[in-house]
Formats: sequence, C-alpha cells, structure tokens
Amino acid sequence: MNAKSRNPLFTRFLIWRTKHLSLQQFVMILAALIGFTAGLAAVLIKNLTHFIQRLLEGELIVNYHHAFYFIFPIVGLALTLLIVRYGIRQPIGHGIPSTLYAISKKKGLMKPMQMYASLLTAPITVGFGGSVGLEGPTVATGASLGSNISRAFNMNQATRTLLIGCAAAGAMSSIFKAPIAAIIFAIEVFSLDLTLASLLPLLLASVSAILTSYFFFGSDIILPFSLKDSFEMSDVPYYILLGVLASLCSIYFTKVYFWINTQFKRLESPFHRLLVGGGALGVLLFLIPPLYGEGYNVINNLLQEDYLEALGSSLFNEYLDNFWVIIALLAGLVIFKIVATSLTFNAGGIGGIFAPVLFMGSTMGHCFALFMNHINVLKNPLSVSNFTLVGMAGLMAGVLQAPLTAIFLIAELTHGYELFVPLMITAAISFMITTRFLPHSVYTSELAKRGELITHNKDHAVLTLMNIKQVIERNFIPLKTGMTLGEIVKEGVVKSSRNIFPVVDSDNNFMGILLLDDIRPIMFDKKLYDIVKIEELMQAAPDIIDEEKDSPKTIMKKFQESDAWNLPVVRKNKYLGFVSKSKLLTAYRRKLIEVTV
Repeated sequence: MNAKSRNPLFTRFLIWRTKHLSLQQFVMILAALIGFTAGLAAVLIKNLTHFIQRLLEGELIVNYHHAFYFIFPIVGLALTLLIVRYGIRQPIGHGIPSTLYAISKKKGLMKPMQMYASLLTAPITVGFGGSVGLEGPTVATGASLGSNISRAFNMNQATRTLLIGCAAAGAMSSIFKAPIAAIIFAIEVFSLDLTLASLLPLLLASVSAILTSYFFFGSDIILPFSLKDSFEMSDVPYYILLGVLASLCSIYFTKVYFWINTQFKRLESPFHRLLVGGGALGVLLFLIPPLYGEGYNVINNLLQEDYLEALGSSLFNEYLDNFWVIIALLAGLVIFKIVATSLTFNAGGIGGIFAPVLFMGSTMGHCFALFMNHINVLKNPLSVSNFTLVGMAGLMAGVLQAPLTAIFLIAELTHGYELFVPLMITAAISFMITTRFLPHSVYTSELAKRGELITHNKDHAVLTLMNIKQVIERNFIPLKTGMTLGEIVKEGVVKSSRNIFPVVDSDNNFMGILLLDDIRPIMFDKKLYDIVKIEELMQAAPDIIDEEKDSPKTIMKKFQESDAWNLPVVRKNKYLGFVSKSKLLTAYRRKLIEVTV
C-alpha cells in the first residue's frame, strides 16, 4: 500500500501510532491481529473442505461407492486447474516452500493473490478426495496475510519475516490446538531467531489463533486421543528401532516425491498432467480407498484399532480377520500414500504434505508394533497406540526435519508429556539418520539447490538474502579481441579510471582480462603500438561469477579461494560487469543491519 492509495483516516492512524506506540508495542498488536486472521483462515479452509465433503457424501457415495473414489478426485483436480488457469491466472506454488522463497528472495513480500488463492483451491482439491493436507495452504494463506499487513504498515524486512512466522504459528496453532508446537514450528521451519523480541509476538499470535479456533470449533481437535498406556523402559530398544525405520521411510518419502515430480516435468501441458496424474490417482484410490483425502479419519481409527473402519471398504474386507492381511494392507498404505500425494500435486492439486506425513508415520508405527507383538519375542506386548503416535513424530522429524515440532506436537495432542522420552528417542534417531543422507527437507531441498535457503546460520542467511545484481559494477571499459597496443591505450587506458579491463569478442563473449600492470612497461613505447596484440597481453580471470548460477555464498567463496579483489560477472558467458570484494562486503554489512534491526 503506497502513500497515494492510503485514505486520510489510515494516515491519521499511522501518525497516532508513531506518537503513542513504540515499534515493539505495535508489533505485538500486529502479531495478535495476524494470529487471529491466520486462525480465521484455518477455520475457513477447514469448514469449506468439510462442506464439500458432506455435499459429496450423500446418497451418491452410498450407491456408487467405488465410482466415488475414482471420479471425484479427478473432478476436483480439474476444477482446481480451471480456477488457477482461468480465474487466478497465476501459479500458486506449494504453500511452505513458496513462503520460504518469499522470505529468502522477495524480502518477505508476498502477492495479495496468495491471501485467497489457497483458500479457493485447497478445499476443492482435498474436499474432492485429493491425497494431500490443508496445513501447507493454511500456512501460506496466513503468511501472505502477515506479509501484506506488515507491508501496509511499512514494517522493515526483519519485522516482516517475524510476522510471517507469527502467521505460520497461528495457522498451526488453530489447526492442531497445539500452541507450543506451533511456535516451535515457526522457529524451526522459518529459521527465526529465538529471542525475547521474537518469542512474545509468536506467543501472542499462537494464543490469538487458538482462541479463534476454540470459538468456532469448540474443543474438537483433529486427533482426539488420550494416552491409555504408560511408557515402559523395556520398550526403549523398540523405540530406537522405530527411529531407524522412520528414517528409512523418510528417505523413501522424499526420494519418491521428487522422482515423481521429475517425471511429470516432462509433460509440458497442465492438461496432460491432469489426465495422467488424475487418472493414476483415481485408479490408486479405487484400489486403496484409505488414501482418499487427508487421512485423519484413518489415523483416528488406527488409534482405536478399528481396522474395518480404518482400511475402508475394499476387495480385502472379508480377509481382515487374518493378521498378515492387515499387516500387508498397512504396509501398502505406507508405500502408496506418498505416491498418491505426489500424483495429486503433479495433476494440479493444491495442498500440503503435513497430513500425508502424519498418515504415513502413524501407519508405519502401528504396523511395526503389531508385527513385533505378533512374532511373540516380547515378554510384554508393545502399546500399539503409543507406537502409532510416536511413529508420526519419527516421520515428521525425518521428512520435515523438524524434530522439536514433532516432539511437542504429539505431546500436546495427547494432552501430556508421558511419551516425551520415546518421542525424543525416535525423533532424534530419525532426524540424525535422515539428515546424513538427505541434508535438506522436502520443504527446503529445491531452495537449497539454488542457494536460496534461509537457515539459522546468520552469516549464511544474510548471504542468501543478498541480491548479487545490486553489487555488479558496470563502469569497466571492455576491450575487443584483435586490438593492438595503440588501440588499447586510446580506447581503454585514456578513457577508463579503472586498472582492469574485460576482454570480449565481437559477440560480447567474455575471453579474459587485461591489467594495467601488464601494459605499464610498454604502453609509452609507440614503436610497439601496431605490433603488440591484446592476445599477447591478456590473461585468464582468477575466477568467473555466473550471475544465473552462483549464489552470494558461492561468490564469497570464489573471492576467498582466488584472493582476487575484482571478479568478472557473466550470463551465458556474455560479459556483464565486475563485482568487487569491498562492495560485496559493504552490501553484506548493510544487509546484516537490515535483517537484524
């Protein structure tokens, strides 16, 4: 919102705020407001989804059960694609990764469209049976609200990032009614600094959002479960094994997710992706009905050990009294949930991976406990419900690489901390093993590959936030290949105030550099002006910066390794300018002040 578009009342409010409220006080107020709006967004997305589900689950699902699982997801994906393509007319992007990208490369500025895009599309995707969750779109909606509210009040980049984190905390707090886990989620995933100045706004946003959720939903929660079995020390080895299994499932989840994404990139037309992905998803849901939708009903039924309800109506219903059939079906859910989720995304669906991770984790933990109990190697049987819960934490710690969020979320969902020790054991082991093979989570992997990921490492975060285009110096005079010494002096030395010259060919391809020191001994000897060519004097650059590929961190490393003070910048080998070490360090100091004040 710029000055021209502000009405006088808003301007008067800004003046009043400047006189009567400190920045810290105003940030607290904005945090509570953003928490409320994020909570409201969570309520709207959830209610719209449930409304669509209830609308579809009338007589139609009773009479045409199997057709429901096959047809409706394709219809939902088609509607979503049409809304995005012809209504919104802009790519929406995945919720949390797109928010992280906005923080790292857009100074926390998010398009106003993102405040309502997921609100329109995610309920249709999930309501019609898309195998994804609502948490990512809810966080993205809240984050966009936080970004645009902070932008309207002229907040700086550091404050804007904090308020985006507040929105994320508010969204998660409203969805799960887990305010502490929501705060930890914002700190872990969005790499916020844990200080009193950041903790209090996060706390206010989380509380504001959960109050909003209580107002609309009462005491209803997604996973209504209280612990029935206490933690036993004899179970520790099996929680360790569960952590190892969770890490293997996390690696499988991530590898399959990105492999399917890569395969679908070969299909350029979104309508082709819809036909292929939607058709494959329809077949998968037809064969395995529990993969339909978010899957929280499956998790709740597993916690109650109600397999008939959990596994749904399928071809194997009459065999559910056979233990090995149940094990095979549960293992199938673990294997195929990520396939269904990836197909939903690539067919054009809008959603998140948080719910699929919880689904896979609960099924994995449940299957593990059932198997261990059945083979009769234990003196005391394992608590199936406890392992179902801890399995969710293990997969969250591995796939999302947010172990603290995993621990506190399950602890809060179960209304106590009796499972704290097994949660810590399983989450820690899963996180350590997974990060050994996959250094970045599903949320951050693509950003990390491009060098655009914000982390808790302050130096790395500041380098990531820097824009290399702003430090390119273009007041160097290029010299052409084939020039003689006389032309070098006349066209370069006389006209330039710099002591380094880029050498390019007729198509502006970068060929090397010429230093003033290289020609100083001979540049006044006119006898050599027509004899000596530039090719005899030029040299290779100590290193070259690729504007499209090199991140600020990579550039800083090139300066360190080459010991140069100026390095040429190219794009597709075309000369653009130079970056100096002094200007780069000055830009770094300015950005450091900008993001920490």
